[in-house]
Amino acid sequence: MEGFDFSFLNLRFLDVLDILFVAIIIYYIYNLIRGTIALNILLGLVIIYVVYLVVKQAHMRLLTEILGGFVSVGFIALIVVFQHEIRRFLLLIGRNASLQKNKAWWSFIFGRKDIEKNNLSRIKPIVDACKSMQKSRTGALLVFAKYFDEQYYQNSGELIESKISKRLLESIFQKNSPLHDGAVVISGNKIRVASCILPLTENDQLPPQFGLRHRAGIGISEMSDAVAVIVSEETGEISYAKQGRVKMNVSFMELEKLLNKDF
Repeated sequence: MEGFDFSFLNLRFLDVLDILFVAIIIYYIYNLIRGTIALNILLGLVIIYVVYLVVKQAHMRLLTEILGGFVSVGFIALIVVFQHEIRRFLLLIGRNASLQKNKAWWSFIFGRKDIEKNNLSRIKPIVDACKSMQKSRTGALLVFAKYFDEQYYQNSGELIESKISKRLLESIFQKNSPLHDGAVVISGNKIRVASCILPLTENDQLPPQFGLRHRAGIGISEMSDAVAVIVSEETGEISYAKQGRVKMNVSFMELEKLLNKDF
């Protein structure tokens, strides 16, 4: 039809690929910030930018100058505000891709069943320790880090470097133990650090019954690729935190599946 330009519909294969990659990146970013305070901050930034465009078109000079100054440093502001999310996003891309590649090679060489069996053998003492601590109402916070940031974790806790053991985990979290406050960090096949102080989440939408253990477990999962298992001292309920979101009242069978998948 004359008068209409449909040239924009002539998409190349690379254009489709470009759109697909952008969609994947947006999906990953949304998954990282969904359910966290970062999503509210991002919405606030978007609203400010839209208001800036409106006042600019309306020739409101004073507001345009004020909002324009903010928009001009928007990229730096994004880095400062979302530094934890950016760090977690880069870790997710780099470290997880490397781990998945290694898992694929190990599965190819030794067989998937042998890998799963070996993984379950190291998870069993952890699940058994959680069972025991649930019965005794012993509060616990276990962090499972795929990437062990040695400087960060060791500076805020006591170095252990021990084989994963049910009795050791139980003894660490005993109320009279000097190491029971804080988190135990497990990475690879070892208990790396105990009594580790973790950053608390700033999410204000969490249930009021969540104490410092829950907030610390969610906080570390927001700023890194780690997952956290929390045993409530009051109820014995087990919670599982990943990417800033928490799953409550996790059964032992479900806990085993989650750890087998993420650890």
